[in-house]
Amino acid sequence: MDVVVIETPQLGDRSYLVHDDSVALVIDPQRDIDRVEKAARDAGVRITHVAETHLHNDYVTGGLVLAEKHGAAYLVNAADEVSFVRVPVTDGQVLHVGRLAVSVVATPGHTHTHLSYVVRDDGYDGGTEAVFSGGSLLYGSVGRTDLVSPRDTAKLAHDQYSSVRRLVDASRPEAALYPTHGFGSFCSIGPASHQEFSTIAEQAESNHALTDSSEHHFVAELLANITAYPAYYAHMSPLNAAGVGPANLDVPDSVDPEELSRRLRQGEWVVDLRHRVAFAESHLQGSVCFEYGRGDNFTSYLGWVIPWNQPLTLLGPLEDLEKAIRDLARIGIDSPDAAVGPEAVLLAADHPRTSYGHGDWNLFASERKPEDLVLDVRRPDEFNTSHIKGALNVPVYELLGRITELPDHRTWVHCATGYRASVAASLLDRAGHKVVLINARFRDAAGAGIETVP
Repeated sequence: MDVVVIETPQLGDRSYLVHDDSVALVIDPQRDIDRVEKAARDAGVRITHVAETHLHNDYVTGGLVLAEKHGAAYLVNAADEVSFVRVPVTDGQVLHVGRLAVSVVATPGHTHTHLSYVVRDDGYDGGTEAVFSGGSLLYGSVGRTDLVSPRDTAKLAHDQYSSVRRLVDASRPEAALYPTHGFGSFCSIGPASHQEFSTIAEQAESNHALTDSSEHHFVAELLANITAYPAYYAHMSPLNAAGVGPANLDVPDSVDPEELSRRLRQGEWVVDLRHRVAFAESHLQGSVCFEYGRGDNFTSYLGWVIPWNQPLTLLGPLEDLEKAIRDLARIGIDSPDAAVGPEAVLLAADHPRTSYGHGDWNLFASERKPEDLVLDVRRPDEFNTSHIKGALNVPVYELLGRITELPDHRTWVHCATGYRASVAASLLDRAGHKVVLINARFRDAAGAGIETVP
């Protein structure tokens, strides 16, 4: 048995191609299936089965399209209400993929109908085993349990506690563990580790979900650690249940300058992908900054901040546009328009440009006035741990709905690294506020003499 890991670091997820050198099972594929197909070609194997651990909440699956394209069996929990033809699978069922035996294990917790798959190769290498746990058992933690509904969260947390134990009992200690979430995904919760590989035995010794002997304590701790998750999650599971077609990853023809200017004047969402400092120094009035390419959850935050299903235009060089369009397709944002070119911001030659201040904590210390507002756009849990004395906390994902609450004062905006602050600064600038971006790490504030509490 060979397992090929297909990373999607933009969403903190992994997909897997599991094969016996002849045929393959794909688990939890992302919507851009060309990466899976390349992995299969490179391995010289044929895709005969595609399996979902659950109806995903953080991305649009490519499972249906991949299965249909390759004539593969599409394995989905029989209890999931879906609008497409699938091979319904249930707890305890064993399927065969070449010489691989695939056991289905019900592991509710992340969702009510969550499944894991224990794959065993009895015909080679002494019967190796691998466990594909989806959003159940993760490296160091488990999948969050609050994505179905608030009234189900506590019950699912209890289910999660039981399910991970059941999964351990259903597999060998030496079995390799391959979760879908837990690599930066908002679908994980608790003290997830940053390791690249683990086994069932290692998790049994170190994962708090397995080492905590008190179910009550585990559940209470899990619920206490729940934080906000992206707003677009609400659309993912329904899309996956309905069945989504192939992604269009083509970059469209560039919009002409007059049309781009019209969109800006009409208040449409025009997203500039350039570096946050370049944007601050000069940008088209009415555009917003979602810097691309620095590993800062571009996809999650754009899908979280910008209202769902609104016309979207991207500004940037071709390479960034190609990647951004692929990233957005994974969360169901299809075929955005684009202004293509290394200096795409210059396309609307007659449209007004604007700028705002930016700097580090030393600039803040020297130029901040008593009447200025300090706006912290981190999550509330981050703010409660430590914040600038006198700062106001409005998480970036709430800012659009709360801009009218803010006083009309010069506003210094910061987050943990500068990325979320750059998004927030551009939103404030778009709304007509005088803003200064603190493009610095929060942890460096104290070193500049800034008072923080507690």
